[in-house]
Order: sequence, then C-alpha cells, then structure tokens
Amino acid sequence: MKTVFKTTVCLGLLLSLSCNANEKKTIAFNEFDAIELAHKPSKQYIKVALLLDTSNSMDGLIDQAKAQLWEIVNELSYARCDSDRPNLQIALYEYGNDRLNADEGYIRQVLGFSDDLDEISKELFSLSTKGGSEYCGQVIQTSLDQLNWGKNADDLKLIFIAGNEPFTQGKVNYKNAATNANEKDVTVNTIFCGDYRSGVSTNWKDGADLTNGDYIAINHNHATVHIATPYDSEILRYNQKLNSTYVAYGSRGESKMALQSSQDDNAKDYSEANAVSRTVSKSSHLYKNSSWDLVDAVEMEEVVVEDLDKEALPKELKGKSKKEIKAYVEAKSKERADIQKKIQVLNTKRKQHMAEKKSEKNGNGLENAMINAIKTQAKKKNYKW
Repeated sequence: MKTVFKTTVCLGLLLSLSCNANEKKTIAFNEFDAIELAHKPSKQYIKVALLLDTSNSMDGLIDQAKAQLWEIVNELSYARCDSDRPNLQIALYEYGNDRLNADEGYIRQVLGFSDDLDEISKELFSLSTKGGSEYCGQVIQTSLDQLNWGKNADDLKLIFIAGNEPFTQGKVNYKNAATNANEKDVTVNTIFCGDYRSGVSTNWKDGADLTNGDYIAINHNHATVHIATPYDSEILRYNQKLNSTYVAYGSRGESKMALQSSQDDNAKDYSEANAVSRTVSKSSHLYKNSSWDLVDAVEMEEVVVEDLDKEALPKELKGKSKKEIKAYVEAKSKERADIQKKIQVLNTKRKQHMAEKKSEKNGNGLENAMINAIKTQAKKKNYKW
C-alpha cells in the first residue's frame, strides 16, 4: 500500500526498524492524524538531545554550537549500521536563562526531535544568553519526559548537556534523572565548560558515569578555528546549483525554501568555512525536505505526482500535464544527485587537507567532544564509520 500525502506535511517520527530485525510495520504521525504505513520500513535513528546552558557566561558555548553544527552533522552522515545509513534527529533545549519560566525550572524546549536541519540551524542562531539558575537534573528529566525516545533497542539515544554550574542544583536530583535515563536506554554525556577538575568536583563526571556516558571538559570561550581549503570556493558554487534543484510545493513550500536560503546566509555570515560545512551537509542523505520539496517527497514515496492537487504545485509547474510534471521532477532529481556526488568528491579532498592541518584546529571544543562521545557509544550498537 502506498500512502499519498497531498499538501499535508509529514511532521512525524517513524518508529524505526532495528538493523537486525525483520519487522516491516511502521507508524507515522501526520499533521492531523495517525496514518499507518504498511510495508515501508524506516531506518536506524541516531537521536541527540542537546541541552545548552544559556546563562550569561555561556556566549562562547552558543557560538561554538552555531559554528560546529554542520561539521557534527557531516560526521554523523558517515555512520553505518550494517548496510544502512542511520537517520538523524536532533532536539534542542535551553536552560538557566532568566527569560525562561521560573515555575518550569528556567527550561525551554526549543525544538523537539527533528530531522529538519534548516529548522535546527534557525533555532540555534536565535539563542541568546541572560543570567539565571541552572538546574541540570531537571532539564535532563524534562527532556526524558517530553521527547519521544522510542523503544527500538538498536537506536542510539544520547543526551548532551553543557554548562558550568554545579550539577546538583535544583529540585530534581540528577541521580534520579540518570536512573530514568537508563530505563529509557538513553546515555547522558556531560560537557563541563571549564577546568576538568572543577567539573569533577561539581559532579559533572558523576552525572555522566551513572549512565556510562562520557564526561568532557571544554574551553567554551575558545574561538572555533576554521581551516580554509583549496576546495571551498568550488563547493560553495555547487551550493547555488544545488538550491536550484528544489521544487517547492504545498502551503509551506515557499516559506521553507526561504528558510533554506536564510540558513545559507546565517552560515555564510558566520564564516565561509561554516557555509562550506553546511553545503556538505546538504549533499548528504541526512538533509531531506520531503514536507516541502517535491523531489525529496517523490523519492521518499510520500507524494505521487499524478495525484497532486493543482493548487499545491509551484508556479513553474502550473498548467503542465502530469507527464510533464513527472519528467521535470525526475530531471531535477537526476541533476541534484549529480551535484551532490560532485560535492562529496570535493569534500573527500577537503577532509584530507583538513586532516593534514589538524594541529591548527581547536581540539578542545564542543564538536570534538560530541563526535568522540558519539563514536565511542555507537560501537556498542554496531555502528561503524
């Protein structure tokens, strides 16, 4: 059975298929109601909840998150579980900010689990800092309660909490939160922004040890060092060509395409290297936009071109026959695949160049802390790079 989505947006979390299981039945959650998708297996998921302290002293941490998001995504795109390439979902919380509701522990869910990388980027760039009280145990427990972690034992479920105040603050005991994390098969990794020993003495290491997570101390005020390569300008030229392959459809098509463009600008305004990293992410399997892009929607079998409402079509396809529309989408799909392949070839050379210059790169930042922890814990569930 093939399910047709017309102009509705698939928001959902597909209950993922174990890389070792033969189960075929999955459930998706539509904008309005639950729809069963028979015989359409989903893939493995890497689920990452990022809990960021946004109090006054954390400007450097937020800056690193903005700078390093795309390199983290790129590294995760290389992961394999058997022959499958896992999907990625990221949730974002902020805590410790006076602007937030005191009755809720100065905690805000910025974004629930999402594979919309443009939306994740937008929310990261919207964060700002202000003094407040940082309740680590409570924000961990809140993310455990609010997020849909699923029951697939082969999914990689990770919390990364970053901050610099004692881990013991607040009314929720971090040890109880750790017990609940273990029950949900969620690993808590703690990133202390400061001296390693200070993090140990304020229980950040214990907070990680209780779930067999990693404890890392970083210099959050260290500026991210971007390594320029001879391949950057060509990759950025391909980004413009890549954008031209998107075919917006439905009620949110135009606004989501505008969001894609604005996040390109955010990355470029931050640094050219950041824009390059984002372009590489856009060429990977993790960058999918089936809710608004006709090419991805057809590829993921969420839309049948012949059944689309005329009102859902973009201007360039209005008045076209079904045959013409299908041919147009197929041509864009082929063009995109070719561009993505060229970007990946250039990125391989870029990575080699960066590896040779790795001594110049900051090794004590958020990116390395997260990637190293993810790779260590992924081995336990047969993930490979």
